Amino acid sequence: MDLLIKGSTELNKMFAALQNTATGLRHDFGEVENLQQSLRGARDFVAKASARIEESILDDLQLVRPSAGLLTPNVSKSGEGRDEFVLALSGAGNFVRGNPHFAISLALRSNGETKIALVYSPIEDRLYYAEAGNGAYIFYAYHSEKIHVSNLVEPRDLTIGYNTTGMRPVIEGTALETGCPALDLAFVASGKMDAFVSDPIDFAEIAAGELLVREAGGKIKIDGADIIVTNGRVEL
Repeated sequence: MDLLIKGSTELNKMFAALQNTATGLRHDFGEVENLQQSLRGARDFVAKASARIEESILDDLQLVRPSAGLLTPNVSKSGEGRDEFVLALSGAGNFVRGNPHFAISLALRSNGETKIALVYSPIEDRLYYAEAGNGAYIFYAYHSEKIHVSNLVEPRDLTIGYNTTGMRPVIEGTALETGCPALDLAFVASGKMDAFVSDPIDFAEIAAGELLVREAGGKIKIDGADIIVTNGRVEL
């Protein structure tokens, strides 16, 4: 197959699967914008759209590693080997409200370690991706660029993303709640944010982002029940 992005054939096949799925998702997004008079109806519609993502992409992923299992927030399917695809629609709450800030998060894990990670924003047609040991990249406008975490340390200069309902660390800087953890991690990896703090969250939403951050030079840790992601220079 022709390689679309810098990386392995498997990475490119996974991206092609995302692109195929995103075509229907963009249509669904157009439809949900027409359902804003009924938020309940929009939620039901998005739940069905999320299920269709899982169904449509699974056929394509089986061509990548036929024996791999599948883990999503709603489905756990055991595979025949050591491999597992981890898939989630991150930012579903934004999708429901007709907000384009959502993404498909897709990771390939082998023996409990993430080997390939993709976070794809279908409305922006922007992809963040990484392979273990090969760095992290952004792909848009048919061009790939390597990404790195920021080097900021001064509290007043920081932009910190939150996905919390409880207490937050008291720190200067700009606080953001975007509603899409997968993109928040991608933003830390690419230097658009300097840190991210979250309550416990479904692993499927952050499996890809975790590798992105590490490959871009950042750090991620679990502090009790909280998830703390930084550029490696900030202490939270």
